[in-house]
Amino acid sequence: MAKERIVSGSTRDTNEEAFNLSLRPEQLHDYVGQSRLVEKLKIALTAAKQRKDPMEHVLLHGPPGLGKTTLSHVIANEMGTHLAVTSGPALTKGSDLVGTLTKLQAHDVLFIDEIHRLPVALEEYLYSAMEDFKVEFVVDSGMHAKTITLPLKPFTLIGATTRAGLLSGPMRSRFGITHHLDFYDEQELLSILHRSANLLNMQNPTDETLSLIATRSRGTPRVANRLLRRVRDFSQIRHADKLNEQVVNEALELEGVDTLGLDELDRQYLRTLGDIYRGGPAGLEAIAATLSEDAGTLEDMVEPFLLQIGFLARTRRGRQLTQRAAEHMGMNIDLTDGSNGLFNGNS
Repeated sequence: MAKERIVSGSTRDTNEEAFNLSLRPEQLHDYVGQSRLVEKLKIALTAAKQRKDPMEHVLLHGPPGLGKTTLSHVIANEMGTHLAVTSGPALTKGSDLVGTLTKLQAHDVLFIDEIHRLPVALEEYLYSAMEDFKVEFVVDSGMHAKTITLPLKPFTLIGATTRAGLLSGPMRSRFGITHHLDFYDEQELLSILHRSANLLNMQNPTDETLSLIATRSRGTPRVANRLLRRVRDFSQIRHADKLNEQVVNEALELEGVDTLGLDELDRQYLRTLGDIYRGGPAGLEAIAATLSEDAGTLEDMVEPFLLQIGFLARTRRGRQLTQRAAEHMGMNIDLTDGSNGLFNGNS
């Protein structure tokens, strides 16, 4: 199993989930970032409340830690209704889903995380539930089989996924609002950190101090809040709650997070590609085998950020290190002419 990473956008445990919940905004006007989506939601929410209808179904997709769960809480709060939270892997039988749906009250919000992992048979229950607010299921079998239809109260389904491409076409088409969440820029993360620091009763952190955390947060609010908590603990124990740029640098150096937000697994990946495969191109399976890591873990948890900051290129022949990455890692290899690598013939 891959080691848990402080810079991963995924929630690490229930304690962290409780910590994140305490920092979540409750209304749209407190939500930072994703401005286009927020504007669309404001219009949809206002229109739904004026008509006294449930808001249309919403599909949110993108990397973990960008605020999909937070938005579901905000939407439920804006509608003044209850939020029911579950996940695709948790719904294994039709009775699980039917039980959840029948408990919903009028205009409630049902949030299904990792909805692409919902079994196909359960997707079919959702089709009529989303469109007609009813669910049909068969009891008994053979000549005694009969279909029972249960009416549902009008509700809003919010689906979240990190792998939108794995969601079936019929399911995607039933969402009225579909939006890809973008990574946050440094200024947006700085606003989030100021709000979180205030909620954590940290003493007057400066823009300069929090900017050092924002630049290492990989464009992800969950990572930013996680690093902020580590910095707070470090300053409390080692520096009597004193918080300045030196304290931040010491705290994050202890966590193995460099100035760009790379951790040890990122650096191992880059060193492997640079030192062993001379900058590439090299196949993902080969890199994974060298690192003794799962290829899916590297593809989902390491490569997206390296691609985002321009340290990695996915070519037709494999993964290729960029010159910028080589310089950051202090590697003495020239990648500007594309002549390096073990596999430079035609694929």
